Amino acid sequence: MVEEDPGPRGSTDVWSGDNWQQLCGANFDGDCSRLTQPAPPSAPPKPGGPVVITLRDIASFRPTPPATVMEPKGWAVVGLPANFVADAEAQVVSGTLLGRTAEVRFTPVGYRWTHSDGAVVESASPGATWSELRTKEFTETATSHVYASTGEYTATLEVVLSAEYRFGGSGWQSIAGVLAVAGDPVPVLVGEVDTVLTNGDCRANPSGPGC
Repeated sequence: MVEEDPGPRGSTDVWSGDNWQQLCGANFDGDCSRLTQPAPPSAPPKPGGPVVITLRDIASFRPTPPATVMEPKGWAVVGLPANFVADAEAQVVSGTLLGRTAEVRFTPVGYRWTHSDGAVVESASPGATWSELRTKEFTETATSHVYASTGEYTATLEVVLSAEYRFGGSGWQSIAGVLAVAGDPVPVLVGEVDTVLTNGDCRANPSGPGC
């Protein structure tokens, strides 16, 4: 018995319309439509005719799903910002396009974190760590999120990509539209922290008053 190939990690959705929440709105005007099944590739152009490549044609070119860097790693405090940063860069995928050896370049143009508490954070940038921003921990950022209650949550990153193609090392040609790739959900444990007054450093003197 031959097992079916489960496909790449994460999910890839093709967007053929023009508005994906606030992200698509920065690039297009209109409504987006998600294609859940790949459409048949376009027929090869006639000799001497123009080549028009669509997102459907590059369905076999699979970009690597993005990852999320979280601060603090894996946990958060009720009422304080947890920082989320996208680990996603431009990447080139090789394959066959319309019967010819080709490359497709995917470039991130938008980011969206869906939190299981119902919040959605959208950004045109991947975000940055607190150290990169030269700010203190638990400082609010453009991609941070504040949890209101304790519990176990998840955060799922989806990155919007533009696409370009080229044959045989020629110049890059743009493909109309954008596509979205989702990474694996990141578990987040949210708890509370009590503040107490101590007499000195509890790490140096754990039995001291207040420790």
